[in-house]
Amino acid sequence: MAKDKLETILPKPSLLPASKKLLGKALLIWFGERKRDLPWRKTRDPFAIWVSEIMLQQTQVATVIPYFERFLKTFPTIEALASADEQEVLSHWQGLGYYRRARHMHQAAKIIVSDFGGAFPANIDDLSILPGLGRYTRNAILSQAFDARLPILEANTKRVLARLFALVQDIDSSAGNKFLWEAAEEVLPESDIGAFNQAMMELGSLVCTVTHPKCGSCPLSPFCIAKRSDLVSELPIKKKKVVVTQVRELATVLVNRKKILLGKRPAGQRWAGLWEVPHDTPCEGDPEAKALGIISRKFASLVSKKFHEIGEVVHPVTRFKITVKVFMGEVSGKGSSDYYEELAWVGLSEMEKYPKSSPQSKIIAMAVKALELKKEV
Repeated sequence: MAKDKLETILPKPSLLPASKKLLGKALLIWFGERKRDLPWRKTRDPFAIWVSEIMLQQTQVATVIPYFERFLKTFPTIEALASADEQEVLSHWQGLGYYRRARHMHQAAKIIVSDFGGAFPANIDDLSILPGLGRYTRNAILSQAFDARLPILEANTKRVLARLFALVQDIDSSAGNKFLWEAAEEVLPESDIGAFNQAMMELGSLVCTVTHPKCGSCPLSPFCIAKRSDLVSELPIKKKKVVVTQVRELATVLVNRKKILLGKRPAGQRWAGLWEVPHDTPCEGDPEAKALGIISRKFASLVSKKFHEIGEVVHPVTRFKITVKVFMGEVSGKGSSDYYEELAWVGLSEMEKYPKSSPQSKIIAMAVKALELKKEV
């Protein structure tokens, strides 16, 4: 069905009291029987729930589980996190990406210790002053830890609610977003809010999926307007995908006596505080040999007489697909940089001590392997 044939007036989402009660009961029964056994569901500790919610932002559940368990083992309390060195926090986040999340958590932990005596804030106003906590995250923590009657809205619940109430506007538009927050509040039961909110997310993840939703086994199927109107495959409505721009970069692995030069990215930059090898986009038309010399001099004041290619790393970032060709070259001298906060010559056995972004971890693993193979020969 074409979008222009759908009703475009957005009524306020509403359920009859009896329907709301039955909906909540059906969903909670389903959740009790089908929910996945996840570590953050075994606690009401707001700190642990906070850690899980931040880690789960734009990251799959299976990826998060081991990170969550290791993180809490090292930082079991807010005080432990607040007193940790930022580099230690980033090293425990390495591989999860979106490192600003980890920095915001670290900053927020310091504020909780200094302003709240280490007790996790239990109300919206206090949580609102902490960095990195938007409306969804605040509500998710408070509803799960304290059973506060607050709605949540994220990718899975947006899809469930858009189908449940047959939202016929772009779910990411301001009007669509407003409608969905109202819908999320409308369906809330009187109690068991934390479990209900988790159940809504679980339903979207396991049943009300993007493609091939399992309507036959959905506990909300009797209440779903999209199901009743044969619109499940049409909803939710989302704006067209953005065009992905291809970006080409060159990376220089500078080696001196089996040690690799790493630079610490400056504050205010993407991946600030993380370590990397010098890399950049070459000027159009420059041959690779010239471009590699420009990059290594620009970022490290060093240049190799001979670079050789050791591999390639492809890394998608939002609207970009970045392809990095990786080159290695022997150099002499310590090097210096006007860009990086500091430089370090790092031995192969010490690499794990330096937190790195995911693409840089792949580049450096490639370089370590190349050096180890060279040593064997």
